[in-house]
Amino acid sequence: MNEKTRGYLFAVSAVSMFAAQDGITKHLIGSYPPVFITMLRFWAFAVFVLLYSACSPRGIRQAARTHHPWLQVARGCLLALEIVLAVIAYKYAGLAMSQAVIQSTPLFVTVLSVPLLGETVGWKRATAVVAGLVGVLIIINPVEAEFGISTILPVLVALSFALYSIATKVVSRKDSSVTSLLYTGIAGAISITLIGPFYWTHVAPTDWYFILLLCVSGAVSHYFLIIAYGYLLAVEVQPVSYLQLVLNVLMGALIFNEVVTGNMIIGSIIVVAAGLFTVWRESRVNRGGNPRI
Repeated sequence: MNEKTRGYLFAVSAVSMFAAQDGITKHLIGSYPPVFITMLRFWAFAVFVLLYSACSPRGIRQAARTHHPWLQVARGCLLALEIVLAVIAYKYAGLAMSQAVIQSTPLFVTVLSVPLLGETVGWKRATAVVAGLVGVLIIINPVEAEFGISTILPVLVALSFALYSIATKVVSRKDSSVTSLLYTGIAGAISITLIGPFYWTHVAPTDWYFILLLCVSGAVSHYFLIIAYGYLLAVEVQPVSYLQLVLNVLMGALIFNEVVTGNMIIGSIIVVAAGLFTVWRESRVNRGGNPRI
């Protein structure tokens, strides 16, 4: 088995586990507050990043050294916020609808990179972004849908994750991936713990198994993704991430009886195509291609 094959196997495993986490979360939010579920996930994630950093060649002390302390902390808080919003979106908008819109994140990253990072976006990437945003509108179907929390939340999730991704791009210029991972887990856990205990809820004994599975799969999936990035480029991993959309749609329809409409399917295809094109074009620019594309 060559390195590329190993990378794709780990990437597919990670994405599949991310989708499984979404399904478990969808099951749990019928009985527990989103903030409470997110807090437990971040506690487990914090333990994972501490162990991972301790086992890294430079140890926790070196991993904690950062050139962007405030931005690293902000990243962790942003991710905690994004997960809380995503959990709420799963409850009100459903897995299929939410994940379809969330997959537009690369498009929002491209748009926000212009004012926040000063990047140049040529007409081809701009056209892809416009097409992708049209796909989002097709998914939401504002003509027939009632404008409310179920339509706004998935868009807010995509926007918050886009801001997190942009912050990650900035810190990655000087900080190592281990440093970013450490601050994400610790800052996110601390921020959510400031409000999470107010939402503490008695957990039924049988549901602790789901929570344990959620926490363990969260740590393992991140570890698998780290290994995948060791074998593959980001542009090679991105297409695999769209598998999460397919799995979430299937779970939403088969397990949670969500209605998957034709406009959701058409809009998702447009969003995925636009996202893939945008990521591919950005990789060309990063390798020294023409920035005006």
